[in-house]
Amino acid sequence: MSKFDESNAGNPRLDAHALRLLVAVVDTGSITRAAEQLGITQSGVSHQLDKLRAITGDPLFVKSGRGIVPTARALLLADEARDLLQRLQSFAHLGAFDPTRWQATVTIAANDLQRDVLLPPLLARLRTQAPGVTLRVLPSNVPSLEMLRSGQCDLVISPRPPEGSDIVQKRLFEDRYRVFFDPAQRSAPTSLAEFEASEHITVLYEAQRPLSLDSQLAAQGIRRRFAVTVPGFGGVPAFLRQSPLLVTAPSLLGQHLLRDLASVEPPMPTPPLPMYLIWHLRNQHDEAQRWLRRMVENNPLTDGQGRAPQP
Repeated sequence: MSKFDESNAGNPRLDAHALRLLVAVVDTGSITRAAEQLGITQSGVSHQLDKLRAITGDPLFVKSGRGIVPTARALLLADEARDLLQRLQSFAHLGAFDPTRWQATVTIAANDLQRDVLLPPLLARLRTQAPGVTLRVLPSNVPSLEMLRSGQCDLVISPRPPEGSDIVQKRLFEDRYRVFFDPAQRSAPTSLAEFEASEHITVLYEAQRPLSLDSQLAAQGIRRRFAVTVPGFGGVPAFLRQSPLLVTAPSLLGQHLLRDLASVEPPMPTPPLPMYLIWHLRNQHDEAQRWLRRMVENNPLTDGQGRAPQP
């Protein structure tokens, strides 16, 4: 019998909701954020935690500064809870999978580009083919192994797949870079010298970890002065409009965040920008997860030649 079962034999109150709540509080480290993730009130989370403490005979979480931290037993129980939840999900999908009967919250980690380009069409298909599914989107930043191993998300969409023997990836499509600017404020850079002499915007998802493009251009000896650094591409338009700044960004942003701005080919070679769908090995053969991955892949940008349309 599992550790969780030994503490609660015969207790009918321990169900999937309680397991999800425990995992949510451990993962977020906050009752407030767990409540937001689960869509319930903070008092509801606190009340359920009190029940779990009574069931397990452990405080589960203790105060640390202004926050809380899980006890050693809470960490062990959360690991087993994730496994039990995965087994419950697999049990529910035994036999022929019917998306119209699927009741679940699907969590996908994606940043600005992937979120705006791929996920709205996915939601439209889900609402038609799997109306019981709720889509939850998290920022992926620079995706980590732990995001997938802990069950924090079902899928990650990113140009930077984390490396791990238990992580699976599939290339969705390939984009290219373009140089965006406000045509009301300046003309397009026509040479590398003009490009380098301009001021630029860049994105920094994590401190001391520049975009791959920035690192590669710097390695080629191409020097740019960054007037602004923002934590995501969503912060670029406000600084680019009504300014002479430049930003070198994926071309697909021209269909969304940067659609009212002009763009040209970079005045130097730039690497391709592949986009990957990433998941944990434990979901490889789950019928619901396989169906979900097909829905993500079934996108106008991901079929045919596997390249993003160019302006």
